[in-house]
Amino acid sequence: MAPSLPPSPYVPKPYSGPSAEDVLAMRKQHLNPVIFHYYRKPIMIVEGKAQWLFDETGRRYLDGFGGIATVGLGHCHPEVAEAARVQSGTISHTTSIYLNPELALYAKELAARMPGDLKRVYLVNSGSEANDLAVLMARAFTGSFDVIALRNGYHGGTSGTMGLTSHSTWKYNVPHTFGVQHAVAPDTFRGPYRADDPDAGEKYAADIESLIQFGTSGRIAAFIAESVQGVAGAVVYPAGYLKHAFAHARAAGGVCISDEVQSGFGRTGEHYWGFESQGVLPDIVTLAKGIGNGYPLAAVVTTPRIAEAMLSRAHFNTFGGNPVSCAIGRAVLRVIDKEGLQKNSLEVGGYLKARLQGLAVKHPIIGDVRGLGLLLGVELVRDRETKEPAKEACVEVFEKARELGLLIGKGGLWGNTLRITPPMCITRADADFLVDVLDEALLGL
Repeated sequence: MAPSLPPSPYVPKPYSGPSAEDVLAMRKQHLNPVIFHYYRKPIMIVEGKAQWLFDETGRRYLDGFGGIATVGLGHCHPEVAEAARVQSGTISHTTSIYLNPELALYAKELAARMPGDLKRVYLVNSGSEANDLAVLMARAFTGSFDVIALRNGYHGGTSGTMGLTSHSTWKYNVPHTFGVQHAVAPDTFRGPYRADDPDAGEKYAADIESLIQFGTSGRIAAFIAESVQGVAGAVVYPAGYLKHAFAHARAAGGVCISDEVQSGFGRTGEHYWGFESQGVLPDIVTLAKGIGNGYPLAAVVTTPRIAEAMLSRAHFNTFGGNPVSCAIGRAVLRVIDKEGLQKNSLEVGGYLKARLQGLAVKHPIIGDVRGLGLLLGVELVRDRETKEPAKEACVEVFEKARELGLLIGKGGLWGNTLRITPPMCITRADADFLVDVLDEALLGL
């Protein structure tokens, strides 16, 4: 018997728009020709509520992936939707050359959630733009150009951020890496130093020191890393890695940038920001995706000292920090606190991870279960000894899960990792359904 979706009181609105076939035809004719879609038969999502998504027929799915990209709070959260409605009906745009309370209040409330001297906020529209700006600030502040990033990291789709991403050719086969060196990814499942090595963090970080010594002039502008590598399949660094990495970068005159686009706002459970799990304090933090619960909003947060390096030039953003996005951002912060979503990420995420680890005992194709809170990855392998990636099997599990009512992601350098990043409001019953679906989908592989 197939796993049953946990009950939901919500009834979706009747859909009367164009068919999925017509939408796909229009998309092929009029949209970017390299845009891709999940699943062999594309799914059309027309409505969302909390952790649920609905297709045009009214079928309900558990969203096990969209939380990382947009909705930490759940789809169409009423308080966020109301904040957007009220502000849209008041004023939707004023540039920063005029005073507006929403912009100032949001910056104040966001900065209050940052540790240390991270108190200056730049508001932009996307994670790519935030990471571009962060690197620009680092270069302006240090007077150096070289940047150290990580292999298998992901920082965006602009020309500059694709250069930070060592496998960015999956987007456009154009070199963008001038001035960027890529250090070995601190992956304790596939890398040379494993989880049972107490010095793995220090050993992986030594590659940064080597790159600075032999790949640059000895001075760098920045070291940038995700707090947890998301697109790479929820790769969590060994203890001490960022402490040693930051020390090497700062010894070479660089600043340290933490990309919290996927790991911020309590998703990792124990901490509000992912970098806190490594016991470090970055000089610049970039934020996006869940920051606006699906609306275009992103931010760069830094110290007053670094922000002053930008005073020699004007910084202006037409839509970054518009009142609607700021009102939404403020609502997101309120709901995370009011509904205890960080705690839920810790408790339900821990329960979900433990159940996934139980699946690994049953299914030898599971090579690794990893992650923090509700940012999880399940890596599939053909053989646990050789760790040969099971890419084809990953696709089959992905497709079968959809048939059973669960939508998840896939990623990793070889496309063999199931990415599980649901909205932070999911319940234990949802977690049980998710694991039961994967258990069913893995049978026979």
